[in-house]
Amino acid sequence: MTVPAFAEELGGRLPSASEQAAANQLRKIIAAQAADGAKLRLIDDEKKTSEITLTPALSQVLMELLRHIGRGDAVTLVPVSQMLTTQQAADILNVSRPFLISLLEKGDIPHTLVGRHRRIKAEHLFAYKHTRDGKRADALAALAAADAEML
Repeated sequence: MTVPAFAEELGGRLPSASEQAAANQLRKIIAAQAADGAKLRLIDDEKKTSEITLTPALSQVLMELLRHIGRGDAVTLVPVSQMLTTQQAADILNVSRPFLISLLEKGDIPHTLVGRHRRIKAEHLFAYKHTRDGKRADALAALAAADAEML
C-alpha cells in the first residue's frame, strides 16, 4: 500500500510483541478511566511529572489507535483535510485504481481536478468508506437472517 501524502508512518514496521502488550495494557487503563475524564501523568528521567486530562474524544482516538497496535496492525494517520491521489485513495479503500476512477466518474465520491489529475479529499473518501461499510454490514445481517430462516 502506498502511504498517503502527509501521512505519518508509526515506525515503518509492525509492532513487536512487547509493544503490542504495552498497547493493550495502556488501552485497558485508559478505558477504565475514560468516563471520568482520565488524567494522564508522565514522569521523566528527572522525576519531574507532567499531567494532562484526556477528553472523552481524545480517549476514544487513543484507544482505537492502541487497539490496532495491540492486534499487531500497522497504522497510518491521514489528516481528513488531506488531498489524496487516486492511487492513495484506492489503497485506502482496498480497490483497484480503475475501479476508484469509475466511482469518481459516477459521482459516488466527490473529487477535484488539479490539471489533468484527480484529487480526493480524505474526509470525502472516509465518508464514502463509512457508508459503504454500513451497507455491507446491513447486507451481511440480512443474509444471515435469511440463512437462519432456512434452518
